[in-house]
This record gives sequence, structure tokens and C-alpha cells, in this order.
Amino acid sequence: MQTLQIPIKKLDARAVMPSYGSEYAAGADLCALLDNPAEIQPGQTLFIPTGLAVEIPEGFVGLICARSGLSCKHGVAPANKIGVIDSDYRGELQAALFNHSQETYIIQPGERIAQLLIIPYAKANFTITEQLNSTARGTGGFGSTGK
Repeated sequence: MQTLQIPIKKLDARAVMPSYGSEYAAGADLCALLDNPAEIQPGQTLFIPTGLAVEIPEGFVGLICARSGLSCKHGVAPANKIGVIDSDYRGELQAALFNHSQETYIIQPGERIAQLLIIPYAKANFTITEQLNSTARGTGGFGSTGK
């Protein structure tokens, strides 16, 4: 397993550093930096600040993903499903949380609201072609491989 040094800047002294919940956790928990509890109404998106800025190395991307307990038990997950943090972004990390449930959810100050994953990526050179290599699947999509 590769370990990277990721510089983090606290934009507020109260900000909580990302931390891993277990030895093999892929995502580091991000915590809400709030002065007071924040209500997310059903069907509402709310931007929750973390008070942190990060320097992601070139060739890597930061992904803000749902915390399974918050999303599965309470219906609160990132509005854009996965937030993308490019390596040249230096602004505050925020989680745009959407309430999919029928109940108001209250985010508490310091609550773990999302996970941050640091993932390598490849940049693509897209080229026009008249022919693609064939595969057994071919053009079948949207459930064509079965349940």
C-alpha cells in the first residue's frame, strides 16, 4: 500500500484533520466545521465546510465520497455523488450534502460528514477512429450482462 504525504492547511484552528477509521480504510473521514448545528431539509442540498485546504499531488485526484452510515441510515450523501478535487485546487474542502430522505437531518459541529480518497489517475489523449476493437459484450449496456 502506497503512503503519500499530503499537505493540509487549517483555514480555521477548530478544523479537524482527516483521519482513517481503521487500519485498512481507503477513505479518511472529513468533519463538519460549524458554529451551530445545520439542518438539511428533505430534498435540500447544503454545503458543509471543513475548514481545510489540501495540496493533492499532480497525477492524483481527491474524491469526496459518502460515509456509508450517514447515507444508508439517514439518506444524506454528496449531492454530486462523488466530489472531485483536482490537484490544482487550493480552496476549502466542502461537502455538498443532499438529503434523500423524508426527514430533516441535523449535522452537528464536528460530525464526520464524508470521506476523502486520494486516487491516482491517467490523463487521456482522445483520438477519433472509425473502428473500435470488438468484445464479447459489444454494444450491450444497461443490464445487458444480467442481474
